[in-house]
Amino acid sequence: MFRGRTFVVVLDEGLPEFAVAEALLDLKALQEVGVNLVIVVAGNEGEASGVADRAMDMEIKFALVEVLDGVESVLERGQAAMMSCRVGVLLGKEMSALGVRLGAAKLIGLVNGPGVLRDGAPLHAVSCSAAVDLEKGSGEKGEIEGIGLLEEAAAACQAGVPRVHILDGRQQGVLAAELFSNEGVGTMVHADSYREVRPLREDDVPELLAMIGRSVRASLLVPRDYDEILGKAGDFLVLCVDDNVVGCVALHRDEEDAAEVACLYVKQSHERLGYGKVLVEAAEERARNLGVSSVFVLTKGAVSFFANLGYEPAGLEMVPEERARKFQESERGSVVLAKELA
Repeated sequence: MFRGRTFVVVLDEGLPEFAVAEALLDLKALQEVGVNLVIVVAGNEGEASGVADRAMDMEIKFALVEVLDGVESVLERGQAAMMSCRVGVLLGKEMSALGVRLGAAKLIGLVNGPGVLRDGAPLHAVSCSAAVDLEKGSGEKGEIEGIGLLEEAAAACQAGVPRVHILDGRQQGVLAAELFSNEGVGTMVHADSYREVRPLREDDVPELLAMIGRSVRASLLVPRDYDEILGKAGDFLVLCVDDNVVGCVALHRDEEDAAEVACLYVKQSHERLGYGKVLVEAAEERARNLGVSSVFVLTKGAVSFFANLGYEPAGLEMVPEERARKFQESERGSVVLAKELA
């Protein structure tokens, strides 16, 4: 996922030695999977020199860079570029300009403090526009700590950096946890679409088949093959989180005034985050746009889930004849639920 991407990582002044060591271990791992790194050390030359010595002990491939113009050539030869910056520009204009110039996918600040908190807990993914609202005191409620960092992150996004992460650099393993956990552990301000529901593309089909295989084996979903899905690609929607497909749903319209919500699935790693509801609501919105007045589902293991979304028991008469025949032949023990659309 990250191979070939460029990350600009800024280490705050005064980070404890153990925290610097942890960060460098994670950066070495990222370098080994093909991430291009710019490591920026805030503070005086002594701070940068200490980080460089530790990086050398860990056999990280890097070169010290004194001027910004030298960064690209270092990255091109497969090394990380390490440089120092003055205190107070952790995520400021200088770093955001560097990130934009390099086409960096992420600007990451490992701060010597708690980062950005709302009511004492980390403020997780927030769009650039929502971050600006929070700065102004509008938008979501809650007391915000670290508003200056949030302002810097929003400004970097507005300048053109797609993702800005603010992490408590004193936490053990925080960098890996932010990048490789479901929803992260720090604050991510994003300028582009972090979570979106979009139409299925042909290159999504293998991922979709791999996703739904577990439920097909458990007889919770109807078996489908590549050609069958591709033939009805226009019926499918996928949910993407940070450009990764994590869920799907289909809307099959065989009748003029009714359509079936089908093939609802969310990856195990992203369950219990409300994504199933997001997908069903997207399918219902598509149905409304098509002029459909009601939707139905045939489900075995998600009766209570759909009931909570306003679906009620219905008769088989609203199911198209061919679909009803397959439903009866399958003997899967499913029930019919339906919902009238406002």
